[in-house]
Amino acid sequence: MKVLGIESSCDETGVAIYDGEAGLLAQALHTQVDLHAIYGGVVPELASRDHIRLLPALVRQCLRACGLEVAALDALAYTAGPGLAGALLVGASVAEAMALAAGIPALPVHHLEGHMLSPLIADDPPAFPFVALLASGGHTQLMRVVDVGDYELLGETLDDAAGEAFDKVAKILGLGYPGGPQLAALAERGKPGGFKLPRPLIRSGDLDFSFSGLKTAVLNVVSTPDWQAERAADLAAEFQQAVLDVLCAKAMAALKQTGMRALVAAGGVSANRALRAALDAAAGLMGARVYYPAQDLCADNGVMIAFAGAQRLLRGERPVAGGRIRVRPRWPLAELVRPGDRGES
Repeated sequence: MKVLGIESSCDETGVAIYDGEAGLLAQALHTQVDLHAIYGGVVPELASRDHIRLLPALVRQCLRACGLEVAALDALAYTAGPGLAGALLVGASVAEAMALAAGIPALPVHHLEGHMLSPLIADDPPAFPFVALLASGGHTQLMRVVDVGDYELLGETLDDAAGEAFDKVAKILGLGYPGGPQLAALAERGKPGGFKLPRPLIRSGDLDFSFSGLKTAVLNVVSTPDWQAERAADLAAEFQQAVLDVLCAKAMAALKQTGMRALVAAGGVSANRALRAALDAAAGLMGARVYYPAQDLCADNGVMIAFAGAQRLLRGERPVAGGRIRVRPRWPLAELVRPGDRGES
């Protein structure tokens, strides 16, 4: 079962070929960080144009690396949502056109499902069922995962996502783009506790998140007349600790609520070293274990899309032949169901 996956939901152009028996055969990834840095954030039109420029070459690169023709693939998988509409359309158009020309199926894949399943690619993957903490620039959610396509939403952010809050606070502190990694690096040079920042919804009794007020609290500190820029590292450390405290508390509550002992942490924020240490420590106290993607699979990539597509095919999903372009810029992960329960293929 050889599947070529295409990821183009935002500012990474990713392509990979995954074999259900042999594993990962090839991958290629281009990041647009330099392109968007001068604007301080992603410019959707520029992102789409860069995907158009690079995607065909990355596809050819992966096929050559495996010595394969498109017709030798069993299917193509592509990110159909959520994401930037124009960027999604680029990946979908390329995948559907290739599939139609080769007479093979094309499978639209949910971006977050790709992230959530990516720890299963590891040599020591988690077994179903498990709780998944998805933390990225656009999403923060807790999911109960019974199997591929069998998900239950336990809680989600009511406003800013965790990664979004990192990026916004980085901008408040005058850091460059992308802000999240730079803020995390700055936090490593500081100490939490020097400022009093809130831990939003940490005692709410549910599994929802909110980070917008935390961002505003940082802005209020920086806006005071006695703010000293040399204390930025300590403020960054306190902000990061506040986010980690909330993520850990909610994730552990989800494990307790479901009675599970396996937690998957995925998405761009899962690359944060402090978060991994905090989750491991908290889970250890509960006799639970946390599973993560490889560091190079935390950000958006084609590997997770190829893998998710392969898993759905192996479980009996039968997509239609290529040619029908389907993208959903807003696509709730909770809408996904078991392949056999779908009303359409």
